[in-house]
Amino acid sequence: MKKLTMFYDGLCPLCQAEILFLSDRNQAGLLSFVDVNSNRYNADEVGVSCQQALDSMYAQYDDGELINGVDVFSAAYARANLPKLAWLFSRSSLRPILTLAYRFFAKNRHAISGLFGPSALWLVNTTRKHK
Repeated sequence: MKKLTMFYDGLCPLCQAEILFLSDRNQAGLLSFVDVNSNRYNADEVGVSCQQALDSMYAQYDDGELINGVDVFSAAYARANLPKLAWLFSRSSLRPILTLAYRFFAKNRHAISGLFGPSALWLVNTTRKHK
């Protein structure tokens, strides 16, 4: 299975919680994470502007292939040994609904994160401390 680098919004608490959750499940080392707001993100090298990366989740396989949107979640969950979530996000029958839901979230992530992000981060961090 190819390694996958996910590009995420480090200013979004819900996004941070998801990355921490996936990091903890990354025993096989098949995932890496780059905050698009950091100096580690090179838009020219990736071929995706920072704004594009903020508008839709992007990830890149170690061979350079880019994926975005719902495909990122299916690939990430498979690599994080979450087969049921990977299966769910890979269903073509659910793709239209998942795509619309993700677009809504991406467009409104800071408002949504303001409501749910702190609790999600607290939950993930609490779970991490008890491992």
